[in-house]
Amino acid sequence: MRKVLIQLSAALVVLGGATAVAAEGETKPLLHHHWHSDGLFGEYDKAQLQRGYQVYREVCAACHSMELVAFRHLGDKGGPYYLAKCPEGLGLPESTDCSNPVQNPIIKSLAASFQVTDGPDDAGDMFQRPGLPADYFPSPYENKNQAKAANGGAYPPDMSLLAKARHHGPSYIYSLMLGYEEPPATIEVPASQYYNVFYPGDTSSLVKEEYLDDHGHILEDHELPPGGVFKMAPPLSEGVITYEDGSPETVEQYAADVAAFLTWAAEPKMDQRKAQGRFVLLFLIIFAGIVYASYRQIWRDVH
Repeated sequence: MRKVLIQLSAALVVLGGATAVAAEGETKPLLHHHWHSDGLFGEYDKAQLQRGYQVYREVCAACHSMELVAFRHLGDKGGPYYLAKCPEGLGLPESTDCSNPVQNPIIKSLAASFQVTDGPDDAGDMFQRPGLPADYFPSPYENKNQAKAANGGAYPPDMSLLAKARHHGPSYIYSLMLGYEEPPATIEVPASQYYNVFYPGDTSSLVKEEYLDDHGHILEDHELPPGGVFKMAPPLSEGVITYEDGSPETVEQYAADVAAFLTWAAEPKMDQRKAQGRFVLLFLIIFAGIVYASYRQIWRDVH
């Protein structure tokens, strides 16, 4: 009986998902972008991850949390601020191991720039303190209701796994940041909402009456606009962030960098996983060659 209930629940979930997808309107095809992490030999670009973290810190962190990512993760091998050895001129003790994120001076500084809720203290009260490498990224809001109230009723999703939660995650994030457009004349966007050609919404309910026939369908000489509307205002603009490495300070560059950073946040061990996979493939190829050579040797006199 329990097995039947589980199967029935799974079927309802699938049907519910299919209904949700069917209710969504069409979107424009996602923008193409070359990601350094693509492919079997792809690896994260450390400089891009650092720029992406800067975009998150200065723009996204005001509304979006990353509660599954700790500051120390930024200093892990493959992370944006990993140090194989300590930089010179910082006056650190010789015993300092900067490959350990907890001792990494950059990670300590980044963590300390956040205020983390801790406690209770001796009086039973919670208090604020600078972050430590072991702390996780704090939420900008105390609870979901506060987050909704600050964002017009919409809850900003946590960004920890956003790149894996969306189909073609990096390209989706990149396209969404560049997909804000003036709404076409056929639809009326509600106040405090924004039209985006890559957002998987449904614009059929927004079509103006003059573009509908007597049955409520859009007139034949007009098309339903792609995309949808949501409450997030365009977060990026030209020159809103200053890059110290001289990279272009454009919306396209910001969007690519933050998408790459969020991809790393969702898969921080990808570089190590790919390296292990390449080793396993090489081993299997060599092993297959040895097995084939042994086969030929053993059966060489058999006709």
